[in-house]
Amino acid sequence: MTDSSTQSLHGTAADQYTTHFDRLDDEPLSVAIAEAVATVTDTNVTGLEPLHYAIDVDALERLFEPRADGLRDGGSVTFGYSECMVTVEADGTIAVEQTA
Repeated sequence: MTDSSTQSLHGTAADQYTTHFDRLDDEPLSVAIAEAVATVTDTNVTGLEPLHYAIDVDALERLFEPRADGLRDGGSVTFGYSECMVTVEADGTIAVEQTA
């Protein structure tokens, strides 16, 4: 399940799209990232370059998957993908800002 909204980034004119990824859902994190970037770039998900060109998808999934003792409570990763900066946080937040 994802919940999305649009907000201003640090009070500037740049828009940042933010959605929340349910870490206990069966949908892979990589799918949620691709859907968020597709929304920001107004592109069909199938029109995006493969996410693994930008980041090691398996490592990203493992970094944010639940641990045996519960959900992770800290950490984030920021990377460039399809002319966007994507930030994934341990709380399930995915923020996307278009750079081009």
